[in-house]
Amino acid sequence: MNISLNHANDLQGRLTVVVSEADYQEKVAAKLKDYRKKANIKGFRPGMVPPALVKKLYGQSALVDEINHLLGHAVSDYIKENKLNLVGEPLPAVEEADAIDWEKDTEFTFHYDLGFHGDFSVDLAKMKPVTSYEIKADKKEIEETIENLKKQFGDQIHPDAVEDRDLVFGTFTQGEWVEKSAIPLHSIQEKSKKIFIGAKKEDTLKFDIDKVFVDAKSLALATGKKEEEVADLTGEVSYVVEDITRQVPASLTVEFFDKVLGPGKATDEKSFREQLATIVDENYKREANYLLRIDAEKAILDQVKIDLPDAFLKTWLVRINEGKFTPEQIDQDFDNVKKDIRWNLIKNEIAEKFDVKVEYAEVVEKAKDMVRQQFGGYLSSDQPGIEEMIEKIAMGYLSDKSKGDNFMNLYNQAFSDKVSNAIVENIPNKTTKIDVEKFKEIAAAL
Repeated sequence: MNISLNHANDLQGRLTVVVSEADYQEKVAAKLKDYRKKANIKGFRPGMVPPALVKKLYGQSALVDEINHLLGHAVSDYIKENKLNLVGEPLPAVEEADAIDWEKDTEFTFHYDLGFHGDFSVDLAKMKPVTSYEIKADKKEIEETIENLKKQFGDQIHPDAVEDRDLVFGTFTQGEWVEKSAIPLHSIQEKSKKIFIGAKKEDTLKFDIDKVFVDAKSLALATGKKEEEVADLTGEVSYVVEDITRQVPASLTVEFFDKVLGPGKATDEKSFREQLATIVDENYKREANYLLRIDAEKAILDQVKIDLPDAFLKTWLVRINEGKFTPEQIDQDFDNVKKDIRWNLIKNEIAEKFDVKVEYAEVVEKAKDMVRQQFGGYLSSDQPGIEEMIEKIAMGYLSDKSKGDNFMNLYNQAFSDKVSNAIVENIPNKTTKIDVEKFKEIAAAL
C-alpha cells in the first residue's frame, strides 16, 4: 500500500492511498473460504459449493469490505503517525471512488481531501490580565434575601376576604359552560382588581372575561384552555368565590432557620444572619468565578489566532449534515462554527499543557450531583440509604443509551470544567471590588 500527501497550501491537502492486489488478496481469499464453509445454497451440500460460484456471489462484497477495512486503518494511522493538524474529518473524493470498476480493477486509488489548522500556542502567563470581581453583599442585599426567604418558606392561610396577591379559587359560569378555576390576583389587570379585592367566600362576581386578565396566557391558565382557544372566551361571566389562599411570610423563628439552613445550624437571629451572609457571599463568589471564566475565554479567543481552512470546512459541514443545511445556511453561522472549532483546539492545547484528565469516578460524581440538584431540597444526606439511591439513579442515567451518550456528555462537561479551572488559576487577573448592583449590571450585559 502506498500513501502520499500533497499539500495544496498550508491549510489544505489531498491524501492519496493506492491499494494493490498484494494488500488485500490473501484476506479476501480467506473470507471467501469462510463463506464457502457457511454458504447455504440450494443444490449444494454445506461446504461443497464450487469456489468459482462463491467468488461470483460474494467476491465483490468481500473485496469492498476488506478494502474499506484497510483504508480506515491506513488513513487513521497515517494521520496519527504524521501528527497532522487536522480539522474536521478526511473527505473521500466521491467522484473518483464512484469511477472504480470493482469487477475488473485489481489496483485501487482513493483520494481524501484534508483540512489543517495553522500552528498556534497558548501561553496563559503572557495573556493580558482579565478582571476578577470581588463582591461583598451589603446590608440591603442581606435584608432583601431574608424577605425573599420569608416569602418562600412562609405559611398559607385562608382569609375571609380577598387582598392583592392572593390566589382565588372558584367556578366560572356562562350559559352551559362551567369551569373550576384558580386565579392569582397578579394575573388580573390593575384596573380590574377592584372586582376581586374585598370579595368573600360564596360571593358571585360578574365581569367580562376577555377584559380583566393581563394577557392570553393568564386567561388560558385560569380557564384550563390552550392559548389559541381563549379568543373564543368573550362577554360577561359569573364567578363564584369558593376559597382564598394567601402566602404569609415566615417569622424569624428557629423553625424557619432550620428550613433555610438545615436543622441546628442557627439558634438565634444573629447567628442566622451571619451564616446567611456567608452563604450569599459564597454564591456571589461562584457567580464572579463564572464571569471570570467567560471573560478569560473571550480574552484567549481574542489573543490566540488560529488559521482555518474556510473552503474545506464549509464543504465538510455540508457533507456531514447530509443535506440538512444548505451552503447559504452554513455561511450564515460559519463565524460561530469557526469560533467553536478554535475554542476546542485551544481547550485541548491547555489540557495537554496542564495535564488535565477526567477519571471515571469524577464522571460518576458529576452524575450524582445532577441527581441531587434535580431533587432540590427534598434529599438529605442524613436520610437512611439516600446515598445508595442517588448512586443507583446516577449509574442508571450513565448507562441509559436510549437518551444518547449520557456518559460522554457528562465527561465533556467535567473536562470543560477542569480546563476552565486551569485557565482561571493560571491566567493573569486583576481584582476589582464592586457592589452587588454593579455586578448585576455587568452579568446582565453578557
